[in-house]
Amino acid sequence: MDRRFLVAAGLVALAIPTSAVAQGVPVIPIPQDPTEEAAVEGFIGSPAQPRPLRSFEIPDHPFMASGSDSNIHNDAYQIDAYERRGPLGRTMGVTSTFHVAECASVTFDPEGRIVTVCVGLEGPRLVMMDPVSLETLAIHPLPPRSGSGTGTGIFTDFSGGGYFYLDHEGRAVIPTNNRQLWIVEFDGTAFGITRTYDLSGAIPLGDNIVSVLPDWDGTYWFVTAKGLVGTVARDSGEATVMQLEGEAIANSFAVDDSGGVYIVSDHAFYRFDADLDGHLRITWRKKYDRGERLKTGQASQGSGTTPTVIGRRYVAITDNADPRMNVLVYKRGRKAGGELLCKEPVFRPNEGNTDQSLVVVGNSIVTENNYGYGGPTSTLQGATTTPGLTRVAFGRKGCRTVWESDEIAPSVVPKVSLATGLVYTYTKAANPDGIDAWYLTAIDFRSGETIFKQLAGTGLGFNNNYAPVTLGPDGAAYVGVLGGLVRLADG
Repeated sequence: MDRRFLVAAGLVALAIPTSAVAQGVPVIPIPQDPTEEAAVEGFIGSPAQPRPLRSFEIPDHPFMASGSDSNIHNDAYQIDAYERRGPLGRTMGVTSTFHVAECASVTFDPEGRIVTVCVGLEGPRLVMMDPVSLETLAIHPLPPRSGSGTGTGIFTDFSGGGYFYLDHEGRAVIPTNNRQLWIVEFDGTAFGITRTYDLSGAIPLGDNIVSVLPDWDGTYWFVTAKGLVGTVARDSGEATVMQLEGEAIANSFAVDDSGGVYIVSDHAFYRFDADLDGHLRITWRKKYDRGERLKTGQASQGSGTTPTVIGRRYVAITDNADPRMNVLVYKRGRKAGGELLCKEPVFRPNEGNTDQSLVVVGNSIVTENNYGYGGPTSTLQGATTTPGLTRVAFGRKGCRTVWESDEIAPSVVPKVSLATGLVYTYTKAANPDGIDAWYLTAIDFRSGETIFKQLAGTGLGFNNNYAPVTLGPDGAAYVGVLGGLVRLADG
């Protein structure tokens, strides 16, 4: 049977109890087959002992939520690392909430409540949840995509809210599908729009805003799928744009306290800065090896990473080279000109690419192989993708591989806890019985050894489809999945 048909049928089946998404309705778990759940191991390995790690400090952004709770990659530097703890594998409990939509980017407001954008067949919506029970506390619909609800592109297109952030006042700043920026605030009872920036005069019809972030002066920066880079003045709303001719942008970007804005297109890597009038300019541009093909698991032919700012001097991405993809570390300063410090090949020849951000601790980088993930059909009926996570260390003498793991993480954004010393990823092994079992997997950052795996669930509804692992203030792990959101926590 065609796997595309199975995905369509599965999504229809998941969508039947639509009351699950209503505010004030008791939490309904994501459906799964109890016989499949009973046929696979619930917990593999042993509980971990915390082995804390040290890393560099990240300055608080004056216009973003403090700490690691502002966006999908945690902070302005996009390092995907937490100072706080994650699960240790001690008598873990699993809770899920059924939203018929993928609640991918999980953030936490000043009260510790979950704020997320859930994207599904009914269109995107801003959702607030209780962080323990996952009860829905508030919902606000967002503008739908043109033709929302049809086509396979819904699994790879996260514009229109997939990338959003919480600002310093706890408000959600959301790029919408109608070419606007919405500032949305929770008043204790409901969400409300406090300001709208209309960018339809600067962004052509047919293009979409991929991501938005503020620089250290508070100016909004945004990127679009068709290669526009723009700024929006916070007070006046004046927009300035620059077209990267012949280039596309599929990922978010990073900002630092020197004024740098780091953007990767499908052809080149850039540092932008704002001039004295607040208008954008290219400080440096570095071409990289984009390869000769769009590999399975990529949204575009080129780097699949959001740039990651490292310490005071560096910034990192990956390329799309053949036969092996490389981790690239650059000097990021204005005067450094984007000089390449070093590069390190990773993953098997002709079987490697990543469409996820890098995880950074100190001078080490963890990257994940997404080769073979072409959407939910790639992991149905017991199938899976190509294995590989690699830790790369760098210094003045160059880059080197520290360890390689054969765990299979089809499409997750992994995270690391400095408090536990564990990398948290979301894995799916091949299953000869056709069972699709998804696990939260903890890997020792120092050695690359797998410590434990906790079953999140079985079936299509537990496929994370590019969503990250998120660590909450109480040490729980959350994973956005096609059925909604899963919480995994120590007992």
